[in-house]
Amino acid sequence: MLLTRLASYTVCWLFTVANKPKPHLLHQGTAAGLQSSAKRARTMSSTSESSSSSSSFKDAFGNYANYLNKLNEKRERVVKASRDITMNSKKVIFQVHRISKDNRDEVLDKAEKDLAAVTEQYILKLVKELQGTDFWKLRRAYSPGVQEYVEAATFCKFCRTGTLLNLDEINATLLPLSEPSVEPLQINVLDYLLGLADLTGELMRLAIGRISDGELEYAKKICQFVHDIYRELTLIVPYMDDSSDMKTKMDTMLQSVVKIENACYGVHVRGSEYTPLLGASEPSSFLLGVSDVEL
Repeated sequence: MLLTRLASYTVCWLFTVANKPKPHLLHQGTAAGLQSSAKRARTMSSTSESSSSSSSFKDAFGNYANYLNKLNEKRERVVKASRDITMNSKKVIFQVHRISKDNRDEVLDKAEKDLAAVTEQYILKLVKELQGTDFWKLRRAYSPGVQEYVEAATFCKFCRTGTLLNLDEINATLLPLSEPSVEPLQINVLDYLLGLADLTGELMRLAIGRISDGELEYAKKICQFVHDIYRELTLIVPYMDDSSDMKTKMDTMLQSVVKIENACYGVHVRGSEYTPLLGASEPSSFLLGVSDVEL
């Protein structure tokens, strides 16, 4: 009897267990559903993020393209301003070469007036173009004009006072051209030295001209000045690894120094032969030291 009950209990238990819902199967189904939902959510999120990223990339690329276009347009205007500065600075230099014993003050007054006009018109235009920008990016575009301007300014200064116009003095004249709220355009050391190297060529031409007019002492003063510039630059240029232009100009500067020294040396050694020709009011023979012989 007991065995029969146990058997019936066992059968009932087995039937109950067999027909009872299996929790792990339900859990698996729920997990599968959750995974499917998560995949759909990730897919939708990835699509949204990809679309947003693509849009932001297009915007960034468009902004960069606009920046490059504006920079190229500005570069063209800066190149034009640099050419104007170069052309008008050369006119100042040609004006100074008209100097002589009789018209020194007149010529220098005119040259300094023309140089002031270059500053107020063309340098001002360059300053306005470069305000609010990183002017190092456009240095190659305006460097030739700035070098020519430095050459003209230092040339006028030497002919007026016999001294060198330094970089701080040049930059001081440019400060009033800039607005106080932005970083002012200042000539950098490299452009100043390149312009100074070109100055020696103009001084060589001036010295030869002064010798032909009989101003031998003035020519010797120019010779010493140019020699001092060359000597000082030879101490600096070896450390200027980023400027091949400066090293090339040093070779030209040495040629100018040699030409001036040879001219002054020739006048000093053989001055008695042709000095009367240079300074005398009456014609005389440089061979005999007497009045020209009629043939």
